Amino acid sequence: MYSTAFKFEDFHPDSASYFKDKKIIITGGTGFIGSHLVEQLLVLNAKPIVLSKSLNRRFLESCENKIELLEVDLFNKDKVKKVMKNADAVLHLSASVAGIEYNSKHPATIFKDNLEMFMNTIDAAANSDNIERFLVTSSACVYPRHCSIPTKEEEGTIGEPEPTNSGYGWSKRMEEYLGKKYSEEYGLSVAIARPYNAYGPRDNFKEEMSHVIPSLIKKAFESENGLLNVWGDGSHSRSFLYVDDFARGLIEVAARYPYADPINIGANEETTIKELANIICDKVQNITGKKLSPSFDSKGITGQPRRKCDTTKLEKELQFKTKFSFDQGIVNTINWYHSTL
Repeated sequence: MYSTAFKFEDFHPDSASYFKDKKIIITGGTGFIGSHLVEQLLVLNAKPIVLSKSLNRRFLESCENKIELLEVDLFNKDKVKKVMKNADAVLHLSASVAGIEYNSKHPATIFKDNLEMFMNTIDAAANSDNIERFLVTSSACVYPRHCSIPTKEEEGTIGEPEPTNSGYGWSKRMEEYLGKKYSEEYGLSVAIARPYNAYGPRDNFKEEMSHVIPSLIKKAFESENGLLNVWGDGSHSRSFLYVDDFARGLIEVAARYPYADPINIGANEETTIKELANIICDKVQNITGKKLSPSFDSKGITGQPRRKCDTTKLEKELQFKTKFSFDQGIVNTINWYHSTL
């Protein structure tokens, strides 16, 4: 069973001190990123309370006896209010989002669902007598299509979010806005993390719902003609963030930067999709023995032309740097997917 790669000493002492013995609600805690976050909170001796509509235990089997797993639908405001009475802080990760194809076809649904879940959760936290901290998990999707490279936090409210992710991008902008305003009006201590493109073990590999890395890995294993079909010409880029670093970043921001001020979480690197496709072909070929090479489809949806995280603020305020190289992260992800086949 895959579990967190981080030990107690890998976290800042102030973060370890903040989370020790605290009851922490994690929305979305049974999912891809949330399950890694739960494992890391246990390393810090926190007491995770995982809210889940489905009670899917698949990713929490290794630690199920150490957490509280509650059946709560975030669209049910009364249930959300009730669970807030038993916690000290809320880390909000629940989100309605998928791959670029799904996102571009369902902007209204994604916007509505994200805002409704978020508003129910933060309103219940703000009106609780005991919640002292609330983490808003935003996204680099708030940035406009043609942003500066690398992209500083100040550009998160400029123009329109990337059109292919507009519903998600706008919902995350609104979550950031509401986080700041709830902090001002209610005195709620709010942290706002703005992570970049996550990948790693437990990612979503379903065809329409997957992001670029799981999508290409799945295609590579299933290819029968030696070709890996890639949308676009391969020139567009992303700033990929390995899931363990993603979760650790959320913990550090939540514990040590509660100022209702967005802060990027990401790696200081930029990878083109062409580079990514070639790496995946090589790694999968090493496992399967079948020769693979990318085949680029210039008519495919590509989204934002370039992404690179500006980590200046992250390094200055939190002294945070990612610990997983892209090559190591890709190998871990491919090996995990291969183990599920």
